[in-house]
Amino acid sequence: MFENLSDRLERSFKLLKGQGTITEINVAETLKDIRRALLDADVNYKIAKKFTDDVKDKALGQQVLTAVKPGQLMVKIVKDELAELMGGKATEIELKSKPSVILMSGLQGSGKTTFSGKLANLLKKKQGRHPLLVAGDVYRPAAIDQLKVLGEQIGVPVYIEEGNMDPVKIAKAAIKEAKEKGNDVVIVDTAGRLAIDEQMMNEISSIKKAIDPDEILFVVDSMTGQDAVNTAKEFNDRLDFNGVVLTKLDGDTRGGAALSIRSVVEKPIKFVGTGEKVDALDVFHPDRMADRILGMGDIVSLVEKAQEQFDEEEAKRIQKKLAKNTFDFNDFLKQISQIKKMGNLKDVVGMIPGMGKAMKGMDIDDDAFKHIEAIIHSMTSAERQDPSIISGSRRKRIADGSGTDVQEVNRLLKQFAETRKMMRMVSQGKNVQRMMSGMQQRGRR
Repeated sequence: MFENLSDRLERSFKLLKGQGTITEINVAETLKDIRRALLDADVNYKIAKKFTDDVKDKALGQQVLTAVKPGQLMVKIVKDELAELMGGKATEIELKSKPSVILMSGLQGSGKTTFSGKLANLLKKKQGRHPLLVAGDVYRPAAIDQLKVLGEQIGVPVYIEEGNMDPVKIAKAAIKEAKEKGNDVVIVDTAGRLAIDEQMMNEISSIKKAIDPDEILFVVDSMTGQDAVNTAKEFNDRLDFNGVVLTKLDGDTRGGAALSIRSVVEKPIKFVGTGEKVDALDVFHPDRMADRILGMGDIVSLVEKAQEQFDEEEAKRIQKKLAKNTFDFNDFLKQISQIKKMGNLKDVVGMIPGMGKAMKGMDIDDDAFKHIEAIIHSMTSAERQDPSIISGSRRKRIADGSGTDVQEVNRLLKQFAETRKMMRMVSQGKNVQRMMSGMQQRGRR
């Protein structure tokens, strides 16, 4: 995500020379390169030009502090302007009615149905809501089946009227059902088309008029680039939606939609989809996204993801086991499981400041732990609890059972022993400098 744009912007900042003051002369080439970078990322030309003009106005004449180089000051200005371009601050959905009604809109293939399930899951888990999903895409049986599967997966009921081809009546009946069953949020999935047409627009306008939703969300595939912005404008002209949802932001996207759409429709980006899993959905934070575009990571989001997966009681239990040096492979498996729940591994690593650049070109597969898990699952219960009993013959058996070789088993056992020792030192408050020294010595071997 945004990898090319991040690289181009980094190169742009290096063009800035001079001491003491940013001037029109020494900033001209940098701004020209930044504008090119934005255009290559599929940002609308007018928006890219206005952006660089705003940066120029903010930058010119600013005194550069002794401890700050002109390039560093420019990074700060660009970061602030990027955040402002994308909306400035996060915007939550507003759920006022009982039940609150959320209407989905967007083209076919944008990810409306998947997002409906993800949103229901998020509202249920994080807000304690009791959502009802509504199968309003009456033209695609696959969409109804998909919503049914998603509902079963997350434990959320799905309202379906087999044979009824009137989405307006279905939506109204679903709201009535929600009131009777105690569902406090109704999420209405709707039909899309491969392109905008009058029939689709009339239909969703009729649904809006009939159910008066609290929120209308426009769902768009971020990989469609500038076309996404044009489509958003047409939908907004007809529906006056409340916010935008960008899906597939984890893919190989240039990011133009995320950077342009807010300025064109003047509606906030509220959510971003970051993967296929039902929990791969994040509230959109413009300031955090600006940090990530500029290679600064997103440590706040990383901590939030970790807090969602690691409960306090489990942390205390692990702490006690570390102190007693009884942390075993069963505990290690649980830790791996929790890390995997945090989302796409490459995306998670990219949130660590500096790691996005360091991992450039490296492919971090979501199955990166599969060999480790296979080796641990091939151990007996006694071996997991006490790895010291794993002899040569046992290692051969574990390797055969896990489809790996003895070298991989040896490597895991060594890494586990070193990790357990390191974690114990941290848990006991041992000298951090001593711990770092040990890591450096191991790195030289």
